[in-house]
Amino acid sequence: MRLLLSRSGYALYLLPLLFLGIFFLYPLLTIFDISLRPGGALDLSAFGRLVSSNYYIETLLFTSYQAALSTGLTLLLATPCAYVFARYRFVGKSLLLSLATLPFVLPTVVVALAFAALIGKNGLLNDLLRALFSLDYAPIQLERSLGIILIAHVFYNFAIALRIMAGYWASVGFTTEEAARCLGASGWSLWRDIRLPLIRPALLSAGMLVFIFCFTSFGVVLILGGIRFATLEVQIYYQAVNIFNLPLAAALSIVQILSMLALMLVYTRQQRNLQLRLASSATIARSPRSAAEKVAVGCCVALISLLLLSPLVALLARAVLVEGRIDLSNFAALAEKSRASLLFIAPLEAIVNSLRFASLAMLAALLLGIIAASLINRHGGLARWWDALFMLPLATSAVTLGFGFIVALDEPPLNLRASWLIIPISHTLVALPFVIRCVLPAMRAIPPSLGEAAQLLGAKPHQKLLTIDAPLLGRSIAVGAIFAFTVSMGEFGASLFVAQRESVTMPVVIYRLLGDPGFASYRGALAMSVLLMLVCAGGFIFIERLRVAGLGEF
Repeated sequence: MRLLLSRSGYALYLLPLLFLGIFFLYPLLTIFDISLRPGGALDLSAFGRLVSSNYYIETLLFTSYQAALSTGLTLLLATPCAYVFARYRFVGKSLLLSLATLPFVLPTVVVALAFAALIGKNGLLNDLLRALFSLDYAPIQLERSLGIILIAHVFYNFAIALRIMAGYWASVGFTTEEAARCLGASGWSLWRDIRLPLIRPALLSAGMLVFIFCFTSFGVVLILGGIRFATLEVQIYYQAVNIFNLPLAAALSIVQILSMLALMLVYTRQQRNLQLRLASSATIARSPRSAAEKVAVGCCVALISLLLLSPLVALLARAVLVEGRIDLSNFAALAEKSRASLLFIAPLEAIVNSLRFASLAMLAALLLGIIAASLINRHGGLARWWDALFMLPLATSAVTLGFGFIVALDEPPLNLRASWLIIPISHTLVALPFVIRCVLPAMRAIPPSLGEAAQLLGAKPHQKLLTIDAPLLGRSIAVGAIFAFTVSMGEFGASLFVAQRESVTMPVVIYRLLGDPGFASYRGALAMSVLLMLVCAGGFIFIERLRVAGLGEF
């Protein structure tokens, strides 16, 4: 956006940098200073414990191992589905892609409830198997296992890999494949020699991003796996909250952040190799013709439905069905004061809070994200560093960030620890990278010749912005806005640590209802989870109506 290249425009670049510096870097540096200099003098003994202890080395290795395994499984399942989505048109394609993306923004407490409703000891699948085979035990035993962690990671990240690879495939087209078919290529040789080499940039980019998300996974491992399968994130939480060993928690956080910075640099560099163009899916995709193509589409739809939709359907069934009858009393009870309300507020008030905070976070993330994307797109030599810097909030422990807010933002002029403003601020930090990832590819796809031609014809900067940039970026900006809103609605980690009694959000209420004994609290958690799921689903259905086909990094 050339408007940002004016002298006054350069000052706008400071806004996202200042925001990131004040609300991200400053809290982290503050907690590291307090933790690593407990007596006012530098004390690095915590790092010595990390290096000398086999336990923490094994924790780092296990973190990498489960992330690599999760990434491999995700790519294995997502790659053929990405080809189907890019190559063929079929009924319900847009809706299916929207629903497949829904798991990515759901809080971990909702996901845990969904998997418990589907494959838990008293889940729908175990109930069905017990009834069919007259069993008195649950045949599926995946709770507190590595298997359920891997399944949940695929559940979360499948759509991210699907979108990146399908978008790239739609961008580069299928002319090379058609030529290879004419020369006799088919079957596995077509995948090995043509398709996989063609999408290697997207495959590597998607794999790197999925690995990053699995490496920093917290709620999935903590809730579904437990301390037995401790990753760096779980260890940070355990050391900071349970043991209150801040020096060791800070040392683990530094190791994680440095690891993520290196991975983000690799990822952003790989992203620049994805030369996407504004392509219409109508000119790329076609209807399946042969029986094999129709089977491929059917298998793709079945896989997504089984893997991604069945846990959500099970959650919905558990929320609305009581002894085989539809019962919506749990939803009506959300407006009432309950025993659990003594700990926070009425669930309905939490819904209002979530909507209010998500709206504020969306506006802030949108403004800062557009400016940051322009900064990255403008400064070619430093682009990879700026890009990696703005992606860091996604790679930082929510525990570390939450403690940083509490420690750093407790004195004037930043005395925000007891203010409700800290919620939308923390949500903006989480949503900002997603807005950048939505807007940046569209900025890069605008040919520089358009702006040069407009200048030659006498167009002013504001005229070029309104007549060229805005129409080309409009849909990507709208997608980023909805993405930011839904991410804020489902944000759990940071909210859990900084929310006050009057500012709790829907995910926090769900978590506290689950911790409150009693069947009524459990049913309330189910009802709240369904409402949150429906809001996020509506957002992504709207995204699919706006998203430019073949364009976008998420």
